[in-house]
Amino acid sequence: MVVSHVQPDGDAISSTSVIGWMLDQLGKTKTLINEGESPSRLNYLRGFDQIVNYRKDKPGQTYTHVIAVDCADFRRIGEVSALFAQDAKILNIDHHPTNDGFGAVNVIRPDAAATVEILFDLIDLSGLNIDVECATAVYTGLLTDTGGFRYSNTSPKVMDVASRMLSYGAPGHQLADHLLEKMTMAKLKLLQRCLARLTFTDDQQIGWLYVGKDDMKEVGAVPDDLEGIVNYALNIDGVEVGILFKETEDGGVKASLRSAGKANVAAIAQALGGGGHVRAAGCRMQGTLTEAMQELVEAVRKALNE
Repeated sequence: MVVSHVQPDGDAISSTSVIGWMLDQLGKTKTLINEGESPSRLNYLRGFDQIVNYRKDKPGQTYTHVIAVDCADFRRIGEVSALFAQDAKILNIDHHPTNDGFGAVNVIRPDAAATVEILFDLIDLSGLNIDVECATAVYTGLLTDTGGFRYSNTSPKVMDVASRMLSYGAPGHQLADHLLEKMTMAKLKLLQRCLARLTFTDDQQIGWLYVGKDDMKEVGAVPDDLEGIVNYALNIDGVEVGILFKETEDGGVKASLRSAGKANVAAIAQALGGGGHVRAAGCRMQGTLTEAMQELVEAVRKALNE
C-alpha cells in the first residue's frame, strides 16, 4: 500500500504517482490510497484515477507492506493507518526535517526540496528508464514544493533534475500555467474574503488571514483552493511571518505558517503538535478561531523577538 499525507498537495500526489510507476516497472501489485479526496487539478498524473479515497471506499483488507511518502509524522497518515496490519513494515520516504522516523526503514532527506527529488535519486540508482509520465510527475512535485522554483529550497540539484525531466518530455510551461497561474472561481471568491480580513501586528512583522467554517461551503471551495493563499500575507514588504487560519468541522483550527527567513516556523508548529520546514509549516489547534489566532500570533511574536 502506498499512502501520502492527509489533504495532499502537489508533492504528495506526485510522489504517490511516481512510487506507483516504480512498482509497476518492478512488476509489483499495489494499492494507492489517501484519507480523503485528491486535488482534481492533478488529475493528469499517471495513476491519479487509481488513488483510493479511504472515506468513500475502504479496502476490505489490511496491508503488511506500506510505503508512506511525504508524511512528516505518523499522524499525517490519518485514518488510513487503520489498514496497517499489526506486523506491518513501513518504508517512510520524506523530506521534512521534523519527521519522527516512524518507519521500519526511514529514507529522510531534509536537504531535498521535495519527496519526488528523493524518489528521482532512487530511480536513478535502480536503473529504471524514466518515461514522460514519470518525468511529468517528478517535475510537478518539484514545481509545486519550490513555489515555481522561487523558494529557498530551489537548489542546483533541483534545477538539474527539473532540466532532466524536461528532456524526458515533461511539459514544463504547460504545468506552470496550469498549477501556478490558473485558479478556480471558488478560490477567487475565497481569496476576496480572506484579503478583506488581512490583519497585521502593530510592527507589521506578522500578517494573518482566516477562513471561517462556512466560507468553503458558501463559495463552493475545496481544500485545494486554499493552496497559496497564506502567501498573500507573507509577500507584503516588512512581513516576516504569514499565517492562514482555517476553522475545521470538528471545532478546531488548522494553521499554515510561512516565514521570510527570520523565524523558524517548523519549531513553532512542532511546539503545538505540528511540523514542517523552517520556512513552511503547519499545525492543528484546539479552541475557537479567536483563541487560536491569539495563541499562535503570540508564539510567533516571541520567536521573532528571541
